[in-house]
Amino acid sequence: MEKLEYCAVIRTIGRAGRMYQRLLDSLASQTIPPKKILVYLAEGYDRPTETIGIEQIVRVSKGMVAQRALPYDEVDTEWMLMLDDDINIAPNGVERMFQGLKDCSADVCAVDALPHHTIPLLQKIVMASMLSSIPRIGGKKRGYRVSCMGSDVYNPAPSGDFALSTTNAGMAFICRKTDFLAIHFEEDLWLDDSPYAIPDDKVMFFKMHLAGLKILTHYNSGFTHLDAATSVTGERAAKIAYSHARNNKIFYELYVRPNLPAWKRPLATVLRLYQQCAAFVYNTLRDRKNNSLRRKGLRDAKEFLKLKKYGK
Repeated sequence: MEKLEYCAVIRTIGRAGRMYQRLLDSLASQTIPPKKILVYLAEGYDRPTETIGIEQIVRVSKGMVAQRALPYDEVDTEWMLMLDDDINIAPNGVERMFQGLKDCSADVCAVDALPHHTIPLLQKIVMASMLSSIPRIGGKKRGYRVSCMGSDVYNPAPSGDFALSTTNAGMAFICRKTDFLAIHFEEDLWLDDSPYAIPDDKVMFFKMHLAGLKILTHYNSGFTHLDAATSVTGERAAKIAYSHARNNKIFYELYVRPNLPAWKRPLATVLRLYQQCAAFVYNTLRDRKNNSLRRKGLRDAKEFLKLKKYGK
């Protein structure tokens, strides 16, 4: 890592406004500035009016996966800094990322953009009881990992700036271009078939983990997610309910279950059955009207997996 060159790669639909401008300004002020700023703009959307005059616009198909699972022919550096359009970076943010990669002999470094350990206690208890987000017991130097059920395990009290992980949020991370292309994320465009591509980041990072890449979570990174709204209601909640049910089922069957030891698969099956029952009870009490969409998501997932199995 002697020559620290990288291209900043941004996916956008061009509507982040001042947040996007702050991202561009923060890239320009880095102690290690990018060689290029490449903005992958979804087709059919207007070019952003915000600019610093050096970024290059590339038109691509719309989609959270479609705008990331690209050949990156425009990237001519070893490293890529992959960004959403609503991130602000401290002046030494990228330099600290590179230092973490060097110190930990790692291949990928992602900022902790959605810190689970800061979630309110009551929400933590509910999520843990449903096995959707589980605090790690032991392994305090570890970050996030994918459980045998496909859900998240997190460090409830991280110490230090870096921890090894098998999954992360994907709003800001750095990796080699060759490593990213090797996971063939384009195989997962099925995520974009849902109204929301969740859990696209989990799929991407877990495939990196399966490929043998050493992944870091960067705590206290100096990267700030500017659009951190968490309110989910109405039509958006309905779309997320369907997408979550469909896509998590497919993710588990394609990537998690086949890579479990044989002895752990029955345990995972039992835990997933409990998880589904707990989720049904919780959602019936809190969000009953979307239960039919969750059931449809599971049915559609089974149909997708059936067609994929027989190559249709």
